[in-house]
Amino acid sequence: MIKTTLGQLRIAGILDGISLVILLCIAMPLKYWMDIPMAVTIAGFVHGFIFVAYVLVILNAQIRLRWNIIWSMLALAVAFIPFGNFVYDWKLKKMEPRFQN
Repeated sequence: MIKTTLGQLRIAGILDGISLVILLCIAMPLKYWMDIPMAVTIAGFVHGFIFVAYVLVILNAQIRLRWNIIWSMLALAVAFIPFGNFVYDWKLKKMEPRFQN
């Protein structure tokens, strides 16, 4: 289990990014090119669950780390950009030594 709040945020962000990429790059083509709509149903459900968990982790990080609201808003914004979570995670990894909470 990840013990730091920032570590939890990084893991949740990576999972959200992976689920978004799977939804967009695998499930959507399966639905529209191969006529398999169940792929989007399953991937969309999983992504939605992970996204809600990610938002809760962002809120937890905002409260526990007491960081600037911009970081939380940015964390939420990158969740809608394919591969955005991975760039944001790179930035968080650089910041991690400052936050040992």
